[in-house]
Amino acid sequence: MSDVTLPADYALLGPLAWGEPCGRAVLKASPEDFRVTEVMDIELSGTGEHLWLLIEKRNLNTEEVARQLARVAGLKLRDVSYAGMKDRLAVTSQWFSLQLPGREDPDFFVLWNADLRCLASRRHSRKLQRGAHSANRFVIKLNHLQADRPKLEARLRQIASQGVPNYFGPQRFGRGGSNLVDARSWASRGALPPARGTRSRLLSTARSLLFNRVLATRVADSNWNQVLPGDCMAFTGSRSQFAAERLAVNDPRLDAMDVHPTGPLWGLGELAVNGEVAHMEQAVIESEPTLALWLEGAGLEQARRILRLPIGTLAWHYPSADILEIEFTLPTGCFATAVLRELVILDDEPGGGLESEI
Repeated sequence: MSDVTLPADYALLGPLAWGEPCGRAVLKASPEDFRVTEVMDIELSGTGEHLWLLIEKRNLNTEEVARQLARVAGLKLRDVSYAGMKDRLAVTSQWFSLQLPGREDPDFFVLWNADLRCLASRRHSRKLQRGAHSANRFVIKLNHLQADRPKLEARLRQIASQGVPNYFGPQRFGRGGSNLVDARSWASRGALPPARGTRSRLLSTARSLLFNRVLATRVADSNWNQVLPGDCMAFTGSRSQFAAERLAVNDPRLDAMDVHPTGPLWGLGELAVNGEVAHMEQAVIESEPTLALWLEGAGLEQARRILRLPIGTLAWHYPSADILEIEFTLPTGCFATAVLRELVILDDEPGGGLESEI
């Protein structure tokens, strides 16, 4: 890595797992180069007080769309729900729900344009909950590709079979780390932002940094994808956890990328790991005492997140010699940039900032 200069954002994540990048490319030359589709497995009943809309958006973030839907429907913003945040500079398809007890479906015709359209609508008895979708499907085009093609092909096969570290992406920390600067400022005062959205965003930023620090330590020690004595394990996409000691020796689910070691999302409570793993995690947390105490003071309870990110149905091709188009599926809450950074250095187009991929 000594002859490769990585972007400053990489410091907010941690070491690469599979060696230096195979080249570089431009990410998001246009919104059409970054497509995200929510995978939703909920069967909608067709009746109920909640109107669910599948919306395709372009050059808009999720909150902007929610505000527009609330305005036209005459609702408060809290009555519009969505499963996750999606990028602004992208073409994304995601579900929204609106609570409309005793009301007919609003006429949203005035909203639809080249950047916003409705793909489907259906009534349901329940509102859409955060994280209700099962996965996100990405189709990403990397332009101006300059890469060692054989090395890149080998790397693609490697991450398809072995995954990548499940870092929170640089977009979680804001442009140039601005969210982290704000989180440290509030934490140093022992105070919380009064606005709920800002409070949630900055607390998530602090949690993400501590998780990335733990994961970075394990990547540096080459054991992020191994089961250590004392580890806490979890299945892909499941919130249930269990001790590593309950795994059978050579459990095939490990090689199948179904079960993974986890790291902490900091808050109140006891660590779910023990032994040397607990000592390591505690040491990382103690290196950021102000942020850790701030998270505890906010009343957040500890949770766990998988350290290893499995990549579903990875496929790729080259529309031209200097373009790589890559398609894959990730569990909810995981970042496409965690995958792409293991392939090439990403040169972001001016104004093409990365936002949440949840």
